[in-house]
Amino acid sequence: MLHSISLMLLKEYGLSFCYPCPEHRECGDIDIWLFGRQREADELLCREWGIRIDEDKHHHTVFLIDGIMVENHYNFLNVHAHASNREIEQLLRTYAEIHGETICLKDTEIHLPSPSFNALFLLRHAAAHFAAAEIGIRHIADWGMFIRRYCDKIDWTELYATARRMNMHRFLNCINAISINNLGVDVKLFPSFERDLKLEERVLNDILHPEFSEKFPEKGFIRIIRFKFRRWLANRWKHRIVYREGLIHTFFRQVYSHLLKPKSIAH
Repeated sequence: MLHSISLMLLKEYGLSFCYPCPEHRECGDIDIWLFGRQREADELLCREWGIRIDEDKHHHTVFLIDGIMVENHYNFLNVHAHASNREIEQLLRTYAEIHGETICLKDTEIHLPSPSFNALFLLRHAAAHFAAAEIGIRHIADWGMFIRRYCDKIDWTELYATARRMNMHRFLNCINAISINNLGVDVKLFPSFERDLKLEERVLNDILHPEFSEKFPEKGFIRIIRFKFRRWLANRWKHRIVYREGLIHTFFRQVYSHLLKPKSIAH
């Protein structure tokens, strides 16, 4: 808690508590949600600690503390990149108000997301990264460990209704199947769901060996634009199992999203 600002951990370190041994969940940056007080916290850090705040990213600011990157979210999703993200964002904000578990670090109480929040957030986060570029087996491990711990607290009917409305139910089916088949998560922890063995195999193969394997250009604006366009074309099949928006509509929204934050083009 900073100046009586409540803090909730997202992903990474917060998810490590779902693992039998939390230390086995390697963490990189730290994602936080300050319940609408993100700007106030950034101003305090800048004024009192002299910390530089990077505002060039979508849906969060970034700063470093002792060399550790912190992403301070003002939105959970990039609401400019996909129209459906606005609807999911509102759901996540509602779920964020549901009290989850808390942990104590020294004398500070830290909130963890509720199962309702994490079920939708982890699904959308993995789906978005999968469609845009790629995900690793870590994303599936996070999902599987989360299910092992909170399966009885997840409203599967509500989650699947949202997933179908957003056209990501097939992706949800795939990560459930991979968790069962490849990570050994008990099938009884999941509701019954439709299996598509061919799609499951393709999703798993892409996680292990991405179909689009070109390396991101180290420099050159035009080269980066060409690379991103080729990757977008190659990943159209992923888009079709993640988003409800059409490809052309999405293309122009993403161009608009990059124009709002021009430095995001190079990442």
